[in-house]
Amino acid sequence: MKLYCCQTDITWENKAANHARVEKLLGANKPERGSLVLLPEMFSTGFSMNVSSIQEGAAAATSNFLAGMAKEFGVYVIGGVVTASGDGQGFNQAAVFDPEGRELTRYTKMQPFSLGAETKHYHAGKGPMFFHWQDLSVAPFICYDLRFPELFRSAVQNGAQLFAVIANWPVTRIQHWITLLQARAIENQAYVAGVNRCGTDPKYTYNGRSIIVDPHGNILADAGDGERVISGDIDPSVVVKWREDFPALRDMRL
Repeated sequence: MKLYCCQTDITWENKAANHARVEKLLGANKPERGSLVLLPEMFSTGFSMNVSSIQEGAAAATSNFLAGMAKEFGVYVIGGVVTASGDGQGFNQAAVFDPEGRELTRYTKMQPFSLGAETKHYHAGKGPMFFHWQDLSVAPFICYDLRFPELFRSAVQNGAQLFAVIANWPVTRIQHWITLLQARAIENQAYVAGVNRCGTDPKYTYNGRSIIVDPHGNILADAGDGERVISGDIDPSVVVKWREDFPALRDMRL
């Protein structure tokens, strides 16, 4: 099973430009059919608090783009979208589509980034969500969620074997990103894939460092800086065997 992280720069609040950017990158690095492709948090707009301008609305431009890309390449796709909550605020979400272009689930970020004023503009999600990618149970998460291990513990208690973390994680704290992704893999005996953006927005600078981590904490692929697509082999039997050989999860105190 192949997993791809599509590390992109993002043109500020310009959905059409960012859709075209993703299409070009994936077109040049065509993913295997049936694989899983990850795109960053708010990949079509950047980490904007301007909910009224970037929300999906009736046209659902980004959701439709994700569905179309999934169907075109015959892959599963996770990408960040913003939807309206009906009270002037929004939901920062990870939308998941299957190779037929059908939406499988939509996870809402449980930990909006208070330091970046996200809590003033976006409502928090209620709990983890899951979908099956072939024989693997996958739980999507978003950026700041990564700093809260209890969210991942809750997901693993409900069967998660792969965590897909989509982010806009700035360069000033990039070592935290790497270390925490590895920690979430080790403590939960799960695969972890983290896809980040590169480039700049009005407040932050990003250098990417999207990585794919195995259940032992080993980095299987590292995107480094700049726009690129990386891939890694995911084997569900590795998760099953490691959890059987070293059954630490059975010793969790709930």
